[in-house]
Amino acid sequence: MKLSRRAASLGTENAFVVLAEVNALLRQGRDIISFCIGQPDFPAPLNVQEAAVRAVREGKHGYTPSAGIDPLREAAAKYLAGMRGGLPIRPQDVVVGAGAKPFIAYAILSTTDHGAGDEVIYPNPGFPIYESQIVACGAVPVPIHLHEAYDFAFDPAELEKLITPRTRLLILNYPHNPTGGLLGRRALEAIAAILRRHPQVWVYADEIYSRLCYTGEFFSIAQLPGMYERTIISDGASKTWAMTGWRIGFTANPVLAPVFTRWITNTDSCASQISQWAAVEAINGPQDAADAMKQSFLERRDLIVGLLNGVPGVSCRLPGGAFYAWPNVTEACRRIGAADSEVFRQRLLHEAGVALLADIHFGARVPGEGQHVRFSYAASSQAIEKGVARMADFILKNARAA
Repeated sequence: MKLSRRAASLGTENAFVVLAEVNALLRQGRDIISFCIGQPDFPAPLNVQEAAVRAVREGKHGYTPSAGIDPLREAAAKYLAGMRGGLPIRPQDVVVGAGAKPFIAYAILSTTDHGAGDEVIYPNPGFPIYESQIVACGAVPVPIHLHEAYDFAFDPAELEKLITPRTRLLILNYPHNPTGGLLGRRALEAIAAILRRHPQVWVYADEIYSRLCYTGEFFSIAQLPGMYERTIISDGASKTWAMTGWRIGFTANPVLAPVFTRWITNTDSCASQISQWAAVEAINGPQDAADAMKQSFLERRDLIVGLLNGVPGVSCRLPGGAFYAWPNVTEACRRIGAADSEVFRQRLLHEAGVALLADIHFGARVPGEGQHVRFSYAASSQAIEKGVARMADFILKNARAA
């Protein structure tokens, strides 16, 4: 039987592919230190767990409205607005989904027409589901390259060159996966100035790491004049409260909220009611655990960047947010005779027992930017120290052999 072109073209998230490879090695008894999966290594806060148990015992087992329960939409509206300078976000502007990821597809489906040549600009390197969904939804993917010299942001002048009359959506992600890069207020003001000349372009602001910003206060492009109504603000519970498997995301836009609600009715029906009540507690309850997690990630960031910059042939910029480091391994590849970062990654896994991801897992390699790998430092300090030491030993050993 033949698959559709859409199914055949659908991409994947390589973190899960590599994780399966790691798990296979672990089953064989191999000692593997993994930095490949992007999720907090903490449990969800105790008060959140208790709220979920309470929801189960109170019989909150059924469907909810597709847009989410009212208490969560109200809490999320207040939370999103408070994080973004008091934007006029109303509960009816917020839609709750089974994680933030589905809203990537909903946003593309709601702003482009299949096969019409509509274009979506997205960051490269970037979260691989962006490109996958652009293609699957029948739009044209247009990558905007991120550069190490800009701390993995992009030159707004490059954006101006990429926008055409067919551009319908710009995807921005900050703090950024996979590099940890930020778009600060000055860069966002330059981007907004360009977009005001192109009123047909929506913005999908993937701000899932908004609470994990280490250099100053988080700032959203939606806060700039003329940008609120055309910006789809996407956030959620996964990263801030260590709730990845609970699958709760929330997205706000005053125009598209009813459309996203219909998409959910057509797909998931609704997010888990139990998880929704837990998310109400996550937002409204004490923030001590979330603050402690952020502080731990900050300490781990400083640790891993310092260690990586001491590894032969490796250099690493200081990421401004999230929990990813994106070291340049161009010289390390040369020293050990690895053709590229993917060969380096494979050899590091099988020869040294260190699992991470290569730059090509996040899009086509940016011309002239060299070779990079991604570490998720959502791992213990001991694992970071041991893993980077193994990497250094691996390079030294194989450089001598080469």
